[in-house]
Amino acid sequence: QPETIISSIYEQSLAIINSGASLLSIGGDHFISYPLLKAHAEAFGPLSLLQFDAHCDTWQSIGEFDHGTMFLRAIKEGLINVESSVQVGLRTHNHDDVGIKQITSPQIHEKGISAVLEEILTHLKGHNVYLSFDIDVLDPAFAPGTGTPVSGGLASWQVLEILRGLTSLNMIGFDLVEVSPPYDHAEITSIAAATVIHDLICIKASQKVKF
Repeated sequence: QPETIISSIYEQSLAIINSGASLLSIGGDHFISYPLLKAHAEAFGPLSLLQFDAHCDTWQSIGEFDHGTMFLRAIKEGLINVESSVQVGLRTHNHDDVGIKQITSPQIHEKGISAVLEEILTHLKGHNVYLSFDIDVLDPAFAPGTGTPVSGGLASWQVLEILRGLTSLNMIGFDLVEVSPPYDHAEITSIAAATVIHDLICIKASQKVKF
């Protein structure tokens, strides 16, 4: 129910985290990241956000709390450490700069994977990292099945190469969101999403952390 969804996700997530397990959540609307962040911050303290996304999702709310405003709310509530967070793959503009480090899609295309990966690792080293992956970080050619596709995004191989280089980070939680199979006639998006999920699980396994 809309009235109870935040508390329901928060309470269930916190119970799982407190059991000693790590949590990888699958959406659905990117809005779910807010109660997930709330639960992880309760357990670990303020988090460093590593966000893969075409959009910043830190816009001011003009009405109902939604999937474009939840990270701004999380920042205002102290759930996210702005100085040690990174947004990757952005290609939309927001006049309100909240201070999070941004690495846009054009910058990734220009700099290359190795340089961008080094930049991410340097910025997040030593922090508790929550990774939020919006499938629309991928170009619509690789992920057409999503609600707000934006041209000029990353290729699947670029994203996977970046993810596979993150094993040195202390990533304490993950979500993957905004997959909408009805918009995709060939399951391209679901294949990409499943591969990302697989690789995130492998990262946890490689770190010998209980998942």
